[in-house]
Amino acid sequence: MEPILKINLHSKTPKYLQIVKSITDAIREGKLLKGDHIFSINELSNESFLSRDTVQKAYSVLRQQGVIVAVRGKGYYINRVDITTPYRILLLFNKISNYKKQIYNSFIETMGDKAVVDLKIHHYNSKLFESYIINHLEEYDYFLIMPYFYENIDDIYNIIKKIPSEKVIILDKDLPFTYSKYASVYQDFKNDIYEALESGMALLKKYKKLILVHPKMIPHVHPQIISHPPEIKIGFRDFCMDQHFEYTILDEINSETRINRKEVYIVIEETDLVALIKGCQKNGLKIGKEVGIISYNETPLKEILLDGITVISTDHPLMGETAARLILDNRKEKIKNPFKLIKRKSL
Repeated sequence: MEPILKINLHSKTPKYLQIVKSITDAIREGKLLKGDHIFSINELSNESFLSRDTVQKAYSVLRQQGVIVAVRGKGYYINRVDITTPYRILLLFNKISNYKKQIYNSFIETMGDKAVVDLKIHHYNSKLFESYIINHLEEYDYFLIMPYFYENIDDIYNIIKKIPSEKVIILDKDLPFTYSKYASVYQDFKNDIYEALESGMALLKKYKKLILVHPKMIPHVHPQIISHPPEIKIGFRDFCMDQHFEYTILDEINSETRINRKEVYIVIEETDLVALIKGCQKNGLKIGKEVGIISYNETPLKEILLDGITVISTDHPLMGETAARLILDNRKEKIKNPFKLIKRKSL
């Protein structure tokens, strides 16, 4: 019983509920089977240095649920193993966006009634991130983390290391440091853009120059925080150099941006996409013939806008579903999420 019971004296969760959770977790994980004998109230109280009232309250809850049964003169036994105790899961996202909502909705739908899920946004703030984890380590079965930080990196990694690796699932961007075995569903930003552009070579060949619009900063947050993975720029440069394309990387598209024929624009932010389309229309440039457009991240609107905007995109709903499957199947795998070029008339 000792290795099964997990009590944190500093947790805000009442100790009797920690006992209940420890026993139901052990049943769910196959560590306790139907008919197994468990400590009596006095034994557990003495072994765990908890008050008798605390243990009695926990056993009362478990008896009401039918999880344990008392046999006169013999003690307590596991009565049910068909319990459906939901997982408690904390999702820690860097920000809210349409794509994050797709991941969240798919995750929630796949988990169904098997999870109670809390969503917190860390806004790239290391102190906020730390508070969400350190203050709630004992409250959650899993922490799903999007580790997008560009300051205090070592501090962030040390915070993540405080979480038992079996409770961690990394989403969207994998960790670049050695950590005990954990699960992840990630994008490989550098190779993803390279391979996606490579798959569109037949269309790209009619253009002379490729331009990546990679925003530098997150407005109103901190001037040094980069809003998108720098690996995208590396993969883009590698592709252009290997395929002998002239290329440029811009921070944004605005009314002053000069748009020329035989150029392909790869845009990440939708504000830049709108500005680019307006610039083409203002200068009488035909999109898909004189100027090419590739937009990051698929949305239903891009399927119909201008008879179809070409996109390079990971499958966000699949990312959420895969993360849920890792939990439901108790798997500790690292899975690269699919990424592809969807060709439409804008290219």
